[in-house]
Amino acid sequence: MKIRLVADSCCEFPEEISNKYECIRVPLTIQIGDHTVTDDESFDQKDFLRRVAEYPKCPKSSCPSPEMFMKAYEGDADYIFVSTLSAELSGSYNSAELGRKLYEEEGGKNKIHVFNSRSASGGEMQVLIKAVECMEEGLSFEETVERTEDFAENKLNTFFVLESLETLRKNGRLSRLKSLAASALNIKPVCAGDKGTIVQLALARGMKNALSKMIDISLEKVRNTEERILFITHCNCRKRAEEVLSSYVEKAKFAKTYILDTAGISSLYAGDGGIIVTL
Repeated sequence: MKIRLVADSCCEFPEEISNKYECIRVPLTIQIGDHTVTDDESFDQKDFLRRVAEYPKCPKSSCPSPEMFMKAYEGDADYIFVSTLSAELSGSYNSAELGRKLYEEEGGKNKIHVFNSRSASGGEMQVLIKAVECMEEGLSFEETVERTEDFAENKLNTFFVLESLETLRKNGRLSRLKSLAASALNIKPVCAGDKGTIVQLALARGMKNALSKMIDISLEKVRNTEERILFITHCNCRKRAEEVLSSYVEKAKFAKTYILDTAGISSLYAGDGGIIVTL
């Protein structure tokens, strides 16, 4: 049984996953003025963050084309599981689905399912891990899809605290937030994913207090942590991510934990110093 995992480039693959399965990241692109950044192996986070900081306007992201996803489906694989950014926030899911339909219309035989992660970053990876776990338990492709869809829609939780919400706001990703914190007061919102959109859960003075509040809120919502994988994705703040992990494991047990640095799209929206948690 050969399984291929495909995701848009907002998803960061842990090394142990990419070593075990065939993994393909389909890159989005980011436009910073006249400069185009392709979110692939060539991504330079340090240079990217510098360019974003120096650019007076808001960078724009573009999702992969259906043809790019279609190419990722070609070749020898028994089953292909695809996870994308929340369809409520990005066109990536629609591109992946259209790519699947084009692939099948041209006679492709690989069995493919595209999941709307209703999340981003580590949340996309959580969906793929759930799918391969189901297959390895002996579930059929159809049973795997059903159980993983339920996980993505009803069980996966995404929380985050960012230094700034400006990029999300300027790109129209905060339509459901009732209010934005005043940066002059160093107020940080604790945010979460809700059916693929972004909601504000709480406010705290300073990053440390906001992260502490995020941890408490997430553990109040997710009680069966010993059955969960904890992903902590950070943008250029490894020490902060390690402190968040330490706080989590002091309060709860997890099946597995990961700390990953953000790639391009996650770096754009998380911003320098941002922390994203999925469990």
